[in-house]
Amino acid sequence: MSNHQENHKHNQNGLKSPQQQHEQVVVVMVPFPAQGHLNQLLQLFRLLLSYDIPVHYVGIASHNRQAKLRVHGWNTVAASNIQFHDFEIPPFLCPLPDPNATIKFPSHLQPCFDAAKHLNEPVTIFHSVSAFTDYLYKWEAFQGNTIEANDVIPKEIPSLEGCFTSEFLDSIASEYDYQKFNSGNVYNTSRVVESAYMKLLEQSTIAENIKHWALGPFNPVTIPKKKGSNSRHFCLEWLDKQASNSVVYVSFGTTTAMNDEQIEELAIGLKQSNQKFIWVLRDADKGDVFNEIEVRRAKLPKGYEDLIKDKGLIVRDWAPQLEILAHPSIGGFVSHCGWNSCMESITMEVPIGAWPMHSDQPRNMVLITQVLKVGIVVNDWTKRNEIVTANRVEKVLERLMVSKEGDDMRKRATELGGDVRRSMDEGGASRMEMDSFVAHITKVG
Repeated sequence: MSNHQENHKHNQNGLKSPQQQHEQVVVVMVPFPAQGHLNQLLQLFRLLLSYDIPVHYVGIASHNRQAKLRVHGWNTVAASNIQFHDFEIPPFLCPLPDPNATIKFPSHLQPCFDAAKHLNEPVTIFHSVSAFTDYLYKWEAFQGNTIEANDVIPKEIPSLEGCFTSEFLDSIASEYDYQKFNSGNVYNTSRVVESAYMKLLEQSTIAENIKHWALGPFNPVTIPKKKGSNSRHFCLEWLDKQASNSVVYVSFGTTTAMNDEQIEELAIGLKQSNQKFIWVLRDADKGDVFNEIEVRRAKLPKGYEDLIKDKGLIVRDWAPQLEILAHPSIGGFVSHCGWNSCMESITMEVPIGAWPMHSDQPRNMVLITQVLKVGIVVNDWTKRNEIVTANRVEKVLERLMVSKEGDDMRKRATELGGDVRRSMDEGGASRMEMDSFVAHITKVG
């Protein structure tokens, strides 16, 4: 699931009832200090609350604050039941994001990652990726670098070259010894989406008796209506005025810093496409998002926002992505293919224009475009060091938003999203998986 440390404390005494079991089991979540991980575990927290299990969210004070500030899609009553614990770590200084870095992995956050290791001794380590990508990681680790295509593994799998920095890989390697404590893995996915890859993961760890649970989607599958316009983000008010499936949402997550040349090409391509759009234009997160050091404010072509005022909306701050994707006006999502974004897009029935930047994203793109067929490629991983031209952006958006190909993808996304949401209902695949997981962590012995 997430590259985090998660400790399930089991009571060894005899238990007499499910209620007593739950009272004697505590789940402690220690997220890896990056937004995609903070959010993923906070969303899992929300699901576990419904089972009346005490869950404690442990992290750096600034990251706990960040997680609470950015959560969206929740019922406010549920959010009030969160138990946060702020832990101290050694001071750290992080450089600002480098939009011109050759490897797009957020290496500026490495000092924060290193400092977070001082929280405590890790117990179990996970990755916040798809089951598909996690299986490919395991294949390469134990079978060598050549991945064999078969009925469920496509022929062309992007290499890991350019996905991570050597410093981060060394940091992860230093934690391998702790995997001997691992008794199971939790994934933010659904067997409705990744049944084949969950089975492959299960087969790969039979000898170690390691269990695998697909508990996702962690994100809410329905968004509660907010009363009064004052509580809604301004972009949602703008979306209310647009036609169904007419707007493309453009966002590259919290760890991407585009260089000026690429931003200009993307801006021109969006304008040339003649599609309506919401573009979240912000730099990658700093190590401490509350640090007052000013980050770069990306430049747009002169007079750009006036030129596109009838077609587009630029958002330069944090945006409520889940609520945006859930809006009926959204018909496509140009995304970096971070797994949280993929699951949110699938859940909300929105096809993806895949533009991976680093980490697991190139392989998530393969799952989205080739396996699930609910997206198209914006930028192939082999061309990651090339500028994506305005003409390329224009053509991809036309395919995504105003073509039979795009309509077919939206239809598949609607079907898959409906299946995923139903999996969370009583008797559904994900609900049954969660029941199984809770039964496992509350069992005697």
